[in-house]
Amino acid sequence: MDGVGWWGGEGGNSGKCNAIAADSGQRERPGIQCVAVQEGAGRHSVAKMAESTDVDELLNAFKRFAIHGDTKASGKEMNGKNWAKLCKDCKVIDGKNITSTDVDIVFTKVKAKSSRVITYEEFQKALEELAPKKFKGQSKEEALQSIYKLIEGKEPTNVGVTKVAKTRAVDRLTDTSKYTGSHKERFDESGKGKGKSGREEVVENTGYVAAYKNAGTYDEKTKAK
Repeated sequence: MDGVGWWGGEGGNSGKCNAIAADSGQRERPGIQCVAVQEGAGRHSVAKMAESTDVDELLNAFKRFAIHGDTKASGKEMNGKNWAKLCKDCKVIDGKNITSTDVDIVFTKVKAKSSRVITYEEFQKALEELAPKKFKGQSKEEALQSIYKLIEGKEPTNVGVTKVAKTRAVDRLTDTSKYTGSHKERFDESGKGKGKSGREEVVENTGYVAAYKNAGTYDEKTKAK
């Protein structure tokens, strides 16, 4: 095998790949493995590693949705509500190929008869049921991988969280410097609320009339004399 790389050393012990020149006259010897075999094994190992990582990401997504809205949940089982949320948040439900009704039917199909939840294994079976419907133009295996990609690494989205609107109308209504009357008295010059003192008339036993600007100056004048 002229011009081909071998693992150097008898029995492949040296671990180094040597390029053999075409005119070297050397030939393949027993116990020396071709580098192509090692490269093939390497590619297989990398593929397995990537597959393992994808599986971990899918499991993590399952756990995140399984505990959503339930602080006591273990993450090992998922109820129907969270299953439907997962399918919606991860775009499995598209309203065309897969609807919310399809998702509910599959959930009922894969779960145990007396159970209200599904395990991770049953979750995977449910995805196997939905994949061909979601990706009709793909093979069964390709469709399954595609539906996995929609879910891997995802987590529940927070629905119903009110965001602060940033408009001129809101800015004008929340600008305390433009408040008048009793509302103006509820905030200080920086716009910070005064609390109870801004809502109620607090009686101060100082001997001065309420809101008198020169309160406290009498004692100072007396001491000066």
